Amino acid sequence: MDIQNHAAIVTGGASGLGEASARALAAKGAKVTLFDMNEERGRQVAQDIGGRFARVDVSSEADVQNGLATSVDAHGPVRILVNCAGIAIGMKTVGRGEPHPLEAFEKVLKVNLVGTFNCIRLVAVQMGTTEPLEGGERGAIVCTASVAAFEGQIGQVAYAASKAGVAGMTLPIARDLSRSGIRVNTIAPGLFKTPMMASLPQEVQAALGASVPYPQRLGDPGEYAKLAVHLIENQYCNGETIRLDGALRMAPK
Repeated sequence: MDIQNHAAIVTGGASGLGEASARALAAKGAKVTLFDMNEERGRQVAQDIGGRFARVDVSSEADVQNGLATSVDAHGPVRILVNCAGIAIGMKTVGRGEPHPLEAFEKVLKVNLVGTFNCIRLVAVQMGTTEPLEGGERGAIVCTASVAAFEGQIGQVAYAASKAGVAGMTLPIARDLSRSGIRVNTIAPGLFKTPMMASLPQEVQAALGASVPYPQRLGDPGEYAKLAVHLIENQYCNGETIRLDGALRMAPK
């Protein structure tokens, strides 16, 4: 897909991987709408790239419908969706004799997994009504899993489960949407310098970066964005989950 002049939605677009993706898409000529809960930062990023912002809880049907309407009203039919919205917690299945709080587990799954599916299902309906492009293509979707989907660490049970769900649903959704000419791919990032990572002490960041085989550093969000752009542009990429981790394999802790 030629990104130029197409409307795109990026969830979690106010920071980290989402912000980098939004900026990369705008640089390619896309008309971008950001979905995020951080209204102040989201509006600033949208202003920087000449896009739009919508305050959206991705797990809410009403919020996503309203955000989609904002995008369509401003930019026309949506052709591109990049799902980066997500949260993480650190809790063991049993910690100090207490069970993992069920509501905390459910919240992570609701945002990371249900929220990703919620955006896909609602945006895909709109994508499916658009005129086909070259090769019959109508849209391209990129989701965000994590290497934790495959090597979840101690205390990552909720996060790993949610990201494994994103990876697991990629192929069946790609197959579901194939008749509509909509492609779906997922990126599974390793250790990236997101705002969450940047909040850690420098020595901790350096140690984490040194654990990556090559290059021995944290990933840059711009590197995620480059892969997201490629997956959108390369029509034969479909139904795939791609690790982006410098050959890292996570240890138990």
